[in-house]
Amino acid sequence: MRAVQVVGYGQHPRMADVPEPEVTGPYDVIVKIGGAGVCRTDLHILEGQWADKSGVSLPYTIGHENAGWVHAVGSAVTHVAEGDKVIVHPLITCGLCPACRTGDDVHCEQSLFPGIDTAGGYAEYLKTSARSVVKIDDSLEPSDVAALADAGLTAYHAAAKAAGRLRPGTRCVIIGAGGLGHIGVQVLKALTAAELIVVDRNPDAVELAVSIGADHGIVANGGQVEEVLELTGGQGAETVVDFVGEGGATRDGVRMLRRAGDYHVVGYGENIDVPTIDIISAEINFIGNLVGSYTDLCELMVLAAQDRVRLHTTTYPLDRFQDALDDLDAGRIRGRAILVP
Repeated sequence: MRAVQVVGYGQHPRMADVPEPEVTGPYDVIVKIGGAGVCRTDLHILEGQWADKSGVSLPYTIGHENAGWVHAVGSAVTHVAEGDKVIVHPLITCGLCPACRTGDDVHCEQSLFPGIDTAGGYAEYLKTSARSVVKIDDSLEPSDVAALADAGLTAYHAAAKAAGRLRPGTRCVIIGAGGLGHIGVQVLKALTAAELIVVDRNPDAVELAVSIGADHGIVANGGQVEEVLELTGGQGAETVVDFVGEGGATRDGVRMLRRAGDYHVVGYGENIDVPTIDIISAEINFIGNLVGSYTDLCELMVLAAQDRVRLHTTTYPLDRFQDALDDLDAGRIRGRAILVP
């Protein structure tokens, strides 16, 4: 089958002909890919940022946002059958460790992460496990929801955590309205009655955010901190959800946060530089967010089926993988890019 593989860090990936995955265990599921999301993490992988952490041997197939149709199943798989539409949770988990037992399977002690440390979905077929596939509603198509498997799941996970502190009358600043942020806006709109303030450098992204539920849109042109403070009575927002995490976003975001506020870190790429005395005196909280659980993905699929969360996508044939990566890197994509075999 065709597959897009990392052949060296700092290099473009290459299309290769590799063996089609096969069922070898009772809980295996082979998915025929209908859509694979192109994520900024894929750019970071190609740059080599994940090399030490993943420990993966090259070459290998990237792609960790996947949806499609069940192609084959192991003998013990009962909840899906050949032909079912599914979205794939990004992790393959054991189900037995303490994290899995408590439903926090994103921190499974024995997990594999297709597209990060094993073969992913920039290909025609993907091998995963029964614990990782979620049937999707008949009204949904794999290529339309593929990026919800990671970008959407990550945004949902962060938004759902943030929603626990957001009450009617509170304010939430969303930094970044791109691939993750535009999903986060919709999830927060569905889960809370908080006032949503979106900040992004791109005017088109701000316009999109307002059209899908943000109460205020601010173009980050140098005066964004002051505009947020003006909208919040000079106090800042109770919650900031940072989908950027680089390019000075954290520096500005912390200034937008009120005392005793929560700062949710989702995007990454720079360090947070805050004096510890400021963290203590203002009692602010920094909260990391990594993907989300299988349950999170099931809940997100309910919102998608209800049309309360909708991806804005641009599709590319699998052969045009480099165009998709280049367009993402250059900021030419509004929403998410999807590769379709």
